[in-house]
Amino acid sequence: MAHPCLRCGACCAYFRIAFHWSETDPFLGGTVPEALTEKLDPHRVVMRGTQSSRPRCVALKGTIGEAAYCGIHPIKPSVCREVEPSWEFGRHSPQCDKGRIAHGLKPLTPEDWLDPSGDSAPPLPQSA
Repeated sequence: MAHPCLRCGACCAYFRIAFHWSETDPFLGGTVPEALTEKLDPHRVVMRGTQSSRPRCVALKGTIGEAAYCGIHPIKPSVCREVEPSWEFGRHSPQCDKGRIAHGLKPLTPEDWLDPSGDSAPPLPQSA
């Protein structure tokens, strides 16, 4: 089953992505490329593109609702790591729903996380 976020991208094109500037400073353990951010205030930066009237994070690749992904996924800002897709971990995410609805996508449901083959357990290894 493909992760629903790999078709979505709505959060990345709806919310302002603001976080502490230290996440861009390698000396302090930051991993987010500073060139992908712009200053918000003395303590925070934002991902480029997310302050506009039609936000879209500079790191978002692909087409929203079809095939979209974060181009810096392993090193994305903490605020991005904190957003949970609705029902992935058995609970609703108002942020996820809000972004999806804004882009004409249906909110995720618990059924979106079921294996389409109907198997609830991973396949057993085949013996030789």
